[in-house]
Amino acid sequence: MTQIIKEDGKTIIKTGARIDTMNATQFEQDIQPALADGGVEIVMDCSDLTYMASSGLRVIQKTMRTVMQHKGEFKMINVNPEIYKVLAMTGFTKFMKVEKKND
Repeated sequence: MTQIIKEDGKTIIKTGARIDTMNATQFEQDIQPALADGGVEIVMDCSDLTYMASSGLRVIQKTMRTVMQHKGEFKMINVNPEIYKVLAMTGFTKFMKVEKKND
């Protein structure tokens, strides 16, 4: 379940456990209000995220592009090592901020 939290001028998007083919469209719809608000700083908290399919990567890329078009900042935090590895292999870590989970 996706949660949107406004805190200290930031918009924090807290993901659920999975972003896959079954729920990527719903996830994208859930975060649209945060993007429509013109959030300048979007932080995606991936503490609970354990699986992300290519459909999830597309949503992340689209979200990042939308934020950048508004001259904002987008970063992912608390990313588990397996998902970080996928983000690195697909080049996401080269064009956006991704912080690993500290265990």
